[in-house]
Amino acid sequence: MSLVMVELPFHLEDKIFEIQFDTKDNVSKIISYFPFSESEQSDVLSVLNKESFDGFHSIFIDKITEEEWNNTKDQIKNKFKDELFDIDKIS
Repeated sequence: MSLVMVELPFHLEDKIFEIQFDTKDNVSKIISYFPFSESEQSDVLSVLNKESFDGFHSIFIDKITEEEWNNTKDQIKNKFKDELFDIDKIS
């Protein structure tokens, strides 16, 4: 089963910065802004149809609540988007 076609629920997809795939189009790494909770990891494993997955990574190490995420996500996403665009301007 090609996991490129697997869609994560929005509440998880919204927290993901990047998903990387291996040469067989299987998910090899999921980079979230903040670490996923155990229940979120379990939800991802369910969608991926796997019992375990060692490709969970996050940009920040702080654990935040759902409320904190909802209050700051737009600011965080815009900051990353703006910084990535600024990288292109440097060269």
